[in-house]
Amino acid sequence: MKFKKLASIIMATAMTFGLVACGGNSSGEKGEDTGDTANKKITIWAWDEAFNIVAANKAKEIYLKDNPDAEIEVVTMAQDDIVAKLNTSLSSGSYEGLPNIVLIEDYKIQGYLTAYKDEFADLSSVAKPSDFAEYKTGVNYVDGKLYGIPFDSGVAATFYRTDLIEQAGYIKADMENLTWEKYIEIGKAVKEKTGVAMCTLDPSDLGQIRMMLQSAGSWYTDAEGKVTVANNQALKDAIKVYKDLTESGITKQVADWDQFVGAFNKGEVATVVTGCWIGPSIKKAEDQSGKWAVAAFPKMANNKDSVNASSLGGAGWYALKNVGNSDMAVDFLGKTFASNVDLMNDLADSITLVSTLKKAAEAPNYSKGNDFFGGQEIFADFAKWTGEVPSVNYSLHTYAIEDIMTEAVQAILGGADIDSTLQSFQTQIESAVAQ
Repeated sequence: MKFKKLASIIMATAMTFGLVACGGNSSGEKGEDTGDTANKKITIWAWDEAFNIVAANKAKEIYLKDNPDAEIEVVTMAQDDIVAKLNTSLSSGSYEGLPNIVLIEDYKIQGYLTAYKDEFADLSSVAKPSDFAEYKTGVNYVDGKLYGIPFDSGVAATFYRTDLIEQAGYIKADMENLTWEKYIEIGKAVKEKTGVAMCTLDPSDLGQIRMMLQSAGSWYTDAEGKVTVANNQALKDAIKVYKDLTESGITKQVADWDQFVGAFNKGEVATVVTGCWIGPSIKKAEDQSGKWAVAAFPKMANNKDSVNASSLGGAGWYALKNVGNSDMAVDFLGKTFASNVDLMNDLADSITLVSTLKKAAEAPNYSKGNDFFGGQEIFADFAKWTGEVPSVNYSLHTYAIEDIMTEAVQAILGGADIDSTLQSFQTQIESAVAQ
């Protein structure tokens, strides 16, 4: 199969890394499930020690209770390294050192399922799309088969300082059913009355535009994966809102993650509009406990399809079919991340996981008030908003498109005509992703 430009770049980069022999089939050939009880071992790859690795280890504990003879190795690996190693090995058909289970970001999985679908195990025997939020299975349900177990929700939300909002003359009710226009109005009052910016913006990160797009059920590509930058009304509306934000004088510019987190931990911004996974970072500022609340994501008032729900980030668990012990890998996922409410309840408390498993809403921790957020039952709200996120086709090239789109957005912010600019960049993007 002809690989796309991004995959080729990643694959070439991956050649600089040595493969880590930490699981799977040592022969380098396709593995077989022989039923040999002497080889009940699977290896799991994921990134983020404080989040995904904790989840994998807790799932391991649960599985071992009923399968004490099993051996499960959880390996921490940087996401970029996982991408590089998967591309190198799968493109060459070499399975030595690969894991049995791997965590893959939602924005990346369609590239794998397009180029290497036969390398992933069908998980339809242990889960079905209706078990999860619809927008999460839109990326890994192909030809009537479910290839991934959705994990964390990236459901977007508006985290806000109740004290600063009140000082500006507004109340919690004003933060409900927000439009971006109302958000900017409140932001101007906050800045005038308190001197605090409403939010951060990073010129090199199009996450805000990406969330606005999905709130309208749109993306940089259509349902078939064709680039739709030009004549994309939702994209135009999102860029208009983004421009209004930058010109309103209510934002604080940041350049990296540390500056982003530092801004709200130091009380330099009144809101954080992003994925729900930011909650633990907000709670690091213990002196601000009780001063925060959470509202739904703002919608674009001028776009009839835009709703108060979106998403940013998120990943799913996948079993590699040809590495070996795939039956055990599928069984592990089926008995843990695909169904276990107790696991989701535990993870809600230990890592503030917002699960996309619908049954997780029944977990006791989902109905508990959170003292930091003024006693608000934030998990119940996150679960509700997760079910309202529009499903879109992330296609194969989200990040490659955004690398080019960043320049387009900056040109428009600088005064360039939006229609002609997007038409020009449509051509550039089509050329880039077709190679």
